[in-house]
Amino acid sequence: MLPGLPFYIPSVFNIVVAATVVYVVKTTKHNGYVSTKRLIGAIILWLVLQAVLTLTDVYDSDTTTVPPKLVLFGILPAILIIITIFATVKGRGFIDNLPLKKLILLHTVRIPVELVLYWLSINKAVPELMTFEGRNFDIIAGITAPLVYYGFVKKKLNTTFLLIWNVFCLGLLITIVSLALLSAPSPLQQFAFDQPNVAILNFPFSWLPTFIVPVVLFSHLASIRKLLIK
Repeated sequence: MLPGLPFYIPSVFNIVVAATVVYVVKTTKHNGYVSTKRLIGAIILWLVLQAVLTLTDVYDSDTTTVPPKLVLFGILPAILIIITIFATVKGRGFIDNLPLKKLILLHTVRIPVELVLYWLSINKAVPELMTFEGRNFDIIAGITAPLVYYGFVKKKLNTTFLLIWNVFCLGLLITIVSLALLSAPSPLQQFAFDQPNVAILNFPFSWLPTFIVPVVLFSHLASIRKLLIK
């Protein structure tokens, strides 16, 4: 864990993670393609696994491995799960039964996440370039999500606009993820050598790239699929 970090920063982040879990469960509750109990069990198991790997210093004990351990044991498995969902008939059925309006509203989680990154930057745990004061404009997705949700519910936005918004916000997500990985201590590091991104290698912030980011990524990809089919 990061020493000397103000208590409110991990507290707010933990609340964000918990809220994301609840929202995901409620969004998929009546889907028909997945058991709610199994989904809750899988999410809890994944979060516990990532917590154990982080708290036992697996991620930050040796930062010279290629690929980085966080990528190998945290990010890559999450991506493979997403690919599996899209590649299977049952998975695609699951996606097609998700409510698009809830997929849109999920992106409001990016607002508190960006605030946490800003606070971490102030406390020298992530570089400034990972915040909205630097090169990270991901907060735009969070701010616009409620507006897009309202426009969708009121049927004031067409499919083309929703598709463009999802692709644009997906680009913002890819940008910050790239900055985060290339700023973290590893042989792949390209930025922020004076203040590397150490937060994601410590608990509870390892849940950001291993849980919240995959959920947001899946939401965009699922939305794009649904809109293209429509």
